[in-house]
Amino acid sequence: MNDLSFTVPLWVWAAVTLVIAVMLAVDLIAHRDNHVIGFKEAAVWSGIWIAIGLAFGLVLLAWQGGDVASTYYAGYLIEKALSIDNVFVFALVFSFFAVPDVYQHKVLFWGVISALVFRLVFIFVGAELLQLFFWTAYLFGAFLIWTGYKMAVSKDEQVHPDRNIVVRLVKKIVPTDARYHGGLFFTKVDGRRVATLLFVALVAIEATDLIFAVDSVAAILAITTNTFLVWTANAFAVLGLRSLYFCLAGLLRRFAYLHYGLAVLLAFAGVKLILSETPVGKLPIPLTLGVIVVTITVSIGWSLIATRGSGDDPDGGPDGATTTGNDHPAGAAPAAADTTGPHHRDGPS
Repeated sequence: MNDLSFTVPLWVWAAVTLVIAVMLAVDLIAHRDNHVIGFKEAAVWSGIWIAIGLAFGLVLLAWQGGDVASTYYAGYLIEKALSIDNVFVFALVFSFFAVPDVYQHKVLFWGVISALVFRLVFIFVGAELLQLFFWTAYLFGAFLIWTGYKMAVSKDEQVHPDRNIVVRLVKKIVPTDARYHGGLFFTKVDGRRVATLLFVALVAIEATDLIFAVDSVAAILAITTNTFLVWTANAFAVLGLRSLYFCLAGLLRRFAYLHYGLAVLLAFAGVKLILSETPVGKLPIPLTLGVIVVTITVSIGWSLIATRGSGDDPDGGPDGATTTGNDHPAGAAPAAADTTGPHHRDGPS
């Protein structure tokens, strides 16, 4: 499979990994007090994460030239677009388990770390398979086309986090207390160490993201199999996922038709991957970038116009806090999930 190839010294990998680790540490320190994230704070952090992701593309432009930078931006944009679908599922999980607003950032922080690990593994495995066995391009391509089809036609399909096989397995193996104990994932009840409901919510977030990681990585591998570009595009897009959630949590119903755009992108990535192993070859990166930008713009614009005047408040409340969950006291029962909105990529159930 022909693709961009350039030597990435080990120190560059180490430097990028260090930058990502420092960014995570800064985020953890900035939110160590477990406060409710308001829209304005989330917007500032989103701007910072996006600026860093775009700036890295400029570094690649100066280092390796326009083709490499364009490929990175294509991967970054498609991952950023697909991450909006993650936001819908995050909101559903938080609503279902009635996760207090003040602890949602903590859950997402550790969820993002797991997401980075999952993606790193999938990237190296997927890229190696595509390099070794040409027919895997047809399998991955067919998977992406099928995922896009399911996303387009399953708009009203309900998702039940408690039925996820990973969540059920953890609750069966790990002693669990179905209450919140502040921001603790584990605590002691009657002298026995048990997992809290917050830990169950974290497992639900990570289990669903495991599914997201599969089609997200496959979509970027359709653009390039260069592991450095795929990893950095994924990492810099995922790092801003927490802030993106708190920005969009109060506006989810405004994105009524975004799932059609995401479905088109997944299907396009699948077709692109299949064509790469035919006489047609890999589609030009400028064409790929154009399709991604136009599809995202049209689907978001269509959604905003169609839902104009719906009355959603981006601040989610008088104090600018998102309201997908409530600050329930310990022992509060999980709320019923609200599945209104675009289709969600389901985890195994």
